Amino acid sequence: MKVQWKPEQLWKLLDKYKYVLLALTAGVVLLLWPAGEKEKPAPDVPQDAAEDFDLAALEEKLSRTLSQVEGAGRVTVTLTLKSGMEQVPVTDRATSSGERENRTEEKTVVVGTGSDQEAVVRLRRYPVFQGALVVCEGADQAQVRLAMTQAVSALTGLGTDRITICKGTGQN
Repeated sequence: MKVQWKPEQLWKLLDKYKYVLLALTAGVVLLLWPAGEKEKPAPDVPQDAAEDFDLAALEEKLSRTLSQVEGAGRVTVTLTLKSGMEQVPVTDRATSSGERENRTEEKTVVVGTGSDQEAVVRLRRYPVFQGALVVCEGADQAQVRLAMTQAVSALTGLGTDRITICKGTGQN
């Protein structure tokens, strides 16, 4: 038995399932959409260059930024660290059992060959600040001290009890 579709039946069927067909069409289009290439780091820049931590550069940048606060004047920032930058490598642990003893040997996992070997990093621990000292000309004004304390707290994660603001002379 052969089924013959009349145009009005076909239009009725399409009208009834138009949202289902629209969703299916959108799904197919999204599946076929090209994903594009992921950006690769520049070949001449080491991958860890962006993650190097320079305390002196951070202090200088904070000093320049805080000196722009109204009434602050010349600003100098000194930060102390509880712990520095640390990278924990991936290790491969091998355990061997003998008759009398069990031995465990750990080796750091590296990539590359020859002198171009690099350890695979499992975890990066960023520096933890211990305290901050801000010396500025405008520290005799309460609103300047408050702004300095809030800014240093926001940028370093230190509590306000770990930040000291002192009045400076304005001379280097």
